[in-house]
Amino acid sequence: MLGLLTARLPDRLTAQSAAATIDTIIVINRNVFDLQEPDAPSFIARLANRLHARTRASVIRSTLLVNPGDRYDSARVAESERALRNLYVFSRVRIDTTRLDGRLALRVATSDGWSTKPQIGYSSAGGDVTWMVGLVEDNLLGSATSLTGVYNRTPDRRSFDLGHVNPHFFSRRGWLQAQYSNKSDGNRGTWLVGVPFYETAARRALITDGEAASERVLLFRDGLPDTTRFPQGQVERRVLRLGLSAGFALRATTGDYRRVWLAGQWRREDFGPEGTTVFPRSVFGTVGAGIDVGHVRFHVLERFNSYARREDVDMSNLLHVGVWAAPRAWGYPSGQAGVGPEVSAQLAAPWRYGFAVLQAAASGVLTAGGPDSGRVAGALTVASQNLRNQTLILHVEGAQLRRTKPGSEFDLWNSQNGPRIFGIHQFTGTRRVWLALEDRLLVADDVWGLMGVGVAPFLDYGGAWYADESPRLGGAVGMSLRIGPTRAVRGDVAEFAATSRARSTLSPSWSLRRPIGPRVGAGG
Repeated sequence: MLGLLTARLPDRLTAQSAAATIDTIIVINRNVFDLQEPDAPSFIARLANRLHARTRASVIRSTLLVNPGDRYDSARVAESERALRNLYVFSRVRIDTTRLDGRLALRVATSDGWSTKPQIGYSSAGGDVTWMVGLVEDNLLGSATSLTGVYNRTPDRRSFDLGHVNPHFFSRRGWLQAQYSNKSDGNRGTWLVGVPFYETAARRALITDGEAASERVLLFRDGLPDTTRFPQGQVERRVLRLGLSAGFALRATTGDYRRVWLAGQWRREDFGPEGTTVFPRSVFGTVGAGIDVGHVRFHVLERFNSYARREDVDMSNLLHVGVWAAPRAWGYPSGQAGVGPEVSAQLAAPWRYGFAVLQAAASGVLTAGGPDSGRVAGALTVASQNLRNQTLILHVEGAQLRRTKPGSEFDLWNSQNGPRIFGIHQFTGTRRVWLALEDRLLVADDVWGLMGVGVAPFLDYGGAWYADESPRLGGAVGMSLRIGPTRAVRGDVAEFAATSRARSTLSPSWSLRRPIGPRVGAGG
């Protein structure tokens, strides 16, 4: 919550001119299609450009981390390029240097992505069908703000979701994010507002967030409602949560940081049988403090999770350490009051055409009687583009929960970080593992100037289960057809996969998969 965090070095500056002062910043923002490009589809290009509201130059300038009069810093220029990509309004971004009458100028060249997206989705796996319809506008009137309205139908429920994101709320660095879900079995709203660590060298951050919900929580075991804890396999949840966090940097440069953070949370959260006339009411309070240490580094790749765009893959070495206090005086029962340590780390080893990333995290609550609850998780991702037009990915991850609250169990169908093609809630529990081996082969990077196409043979194996049962695992080998837009603000790839499983016939599936591996910024 306290972190918001490449591109190539400028090729026109010598070592002697590295400390030159930026005299001016030139912004060149192109529309969705450049009509001068030979492969531009003329009718579609002209129509799209007429309908699209181009991103305002003031939005681009306010996102940059450098200003006229600043000393030139290649690291801050590279991070500015990443910040523009992370607005999710451009399909291409490039910052370069030039000389005008002997003065140093930054040339910021962007191409808008198509931001008005009708949402018509369909997913089928293991005979369970999910569909949605709606509209998403990621660049409202060229302001880089997002509005979302989507109706979603799953085998579990119906829901209508409204969302809004504003990266320049009331200030150049202010951030606002809000979402509301009206469900067939409840309602839920979340919000976040404040100023994060918007760059590596940022000195301070202040964020408040919260949640209000009255909703039904569904519990599953082996693909069926879990009646071992609640008779109907479901429970009602009511929550009101308010949080506040602040951080300041003991050290902050363009390449590394040491940050101290403080946080507090007030929470009223209860679970009870659905339809109960007397619902429990509990109030809790927690405070926490810790330190984050990071050496920041990003690897710029193409055709990793999208087509015809540059992607920022986080190769930073990071360490997060913190401790939370949950005292009895603030509402916790004697058997649950205690302290909650947490630690997470990321180690990365990039090379020219690939990387390896190791991630690990652990947290829990220690009481007078011993551990009360906890979570441990780890993942390893190795990716290589050393072979032409291929991206080889090996990913292994696992996690374990102890005494989790209802609804927080692993459900690989919802999280999309498990073997594909299996049915809804088939893998649920407090233990999970997943191994994925995939070879993404490029067929065409930019068909008709609109989309990229690829195929990917893959091997999946994994599952989830509860501590009191034998491991539930499944796997498949198959082939997927991968199609992704090249002119949209987000290059999310849709996947049509066909697999052959043991004791099963050929099983097709169409869906949007969660990207495999470490955090990847927007392409551009």
